[in-house]
Amino acid sequence: MQILSDSSSYRLSPNLADNSVVCLMAPTASGKTALAYELYDTGRYELISVDSALIYRDMNIGTAKPTAAELASYPHHLVDIIDPTQSYSVAEFVNDVARLIDRCHKNGKIPLLVGGTMMYYMALIDGLSPVPDSDDSVRTRVEQWRQEEGISALYDYLGKIDPISHERLNATDTQRITRAVEVYLQTDIPISNWQQQPKQALAHNPNQQWHVLAVMPDRPWLHKRIEQRLDIMWDEGLVAEVIRLLEQYPLTPNLPSMRCVGYRQVLEYLVHTQHPIFEQPHLDKAQFYDAFSELEAANTNRLPQAMTTQVLGQSSTLSAQAEALACQQMQNKALYATRQLAKRQYTWLRKLTQLSDLTDTINVAKKQNENEDKLVHCDIKIKTFATMTQVRAYLF
Repeated sequence: MQILSDSSSYRLSPNLADNSVVCLMAPTASGKTALAYELYDTGRYELISVDSALIYRDMNIGTAKPTAAELASYPHHLVDIIDPTQSYSVAEFVNDVARLIDRCHKNGKIPLLVGGTMMYYMALIDGLSPVPDSDDSVRTRVEQWRQEEGISALYDYLGKIDPISHERLNATDTQRITRAVEVYLQTDIPISNWQQQPKQALAHNPNQQWHVLAVMPDRPWLHKRIEQRLDIMWDEGLVAEVIRLLEQYPLTPNLPSMRCVGYRQVLEYLVHTQHPIFEQPHLDKAQFYDAFSELEAANTNRLPQAMTTQVLGQSSTLSAQAEALACQQMQNKALYATRQLAKRQYTWLRKLTQLSDLTDTINVAKKQNENEDKLVHCDIKIKTFATMTQVRAYLF
């Protein structure tokens, strides 16, 4: 793997190799989509979304998903591929991208991977441990166990069968605890053992040339962009969108879709204000209220006494003042959560761009036959930028 400094003379020319794969990585609200559209208009690229929120159908406003008209003009792979009730693993993403890269190259196009889910990029570039996907029956069994006895029961069980993961994970990390239990019940091998096995990365394919372009903009500028984007989401009706999702799907608060930034804060707001949507027969009201009980108690303690009585349920309808306060708290929390997301994205970006600090070339061991390993040169070029304008100048 070769990392290039800003002073490098290397340039992505219009004559990129036919086997190129381009990754456009940047934090949320940094302008990736506009540049991706411009690149698509050159006729040389196909767009592959690297966004763990855009995969969900009917989640449009809170994910800043391109409009239907934009998607018609600028088709994206891996957008609107599952319902909000479904899950989509990192391994499934990697498998889908591998298939799509091959298809793009066969079509004479360069795959342009664009998005802000850095964990997906890390799996593509650094590799993914060969942890098997969970069987549906095992997943259902573990979810029923969690609903009946709580995540603490699964966490205690994890301590017995996988002490390493038990110590590493937070006791409230529902998603990772559940996944670790699923893997053990399915394979009789702790997930920590699977994770210690050699990683496999698509970017280590010696027959492809990967160009990893990491954009890390000025944070005050990005924070302003985030605030502006959230204002647009509120104006476009994010709260109404979440209510429609609850009407349409048998959602639960612990689904990956409902943990997305923005959606999580709206759910808390709807619980906090005792919205009648939770009376729908296909929703488990208790699950939602239990999921936000601690947060709701903390928020209630900050409300004036006159409002506290209403929030605790002695009045089924909040006053206009309490409603406005709850709405403002929701917006503040969404803004904070989005900024924290961007902060994590910066951390991932730094980690990704430092992958090659120890060596200029990674020789990937590739099995030549049953008795011999052959070391194959892996061609990955990493470049960092401060603005999308710099990326555009670099690409054009």
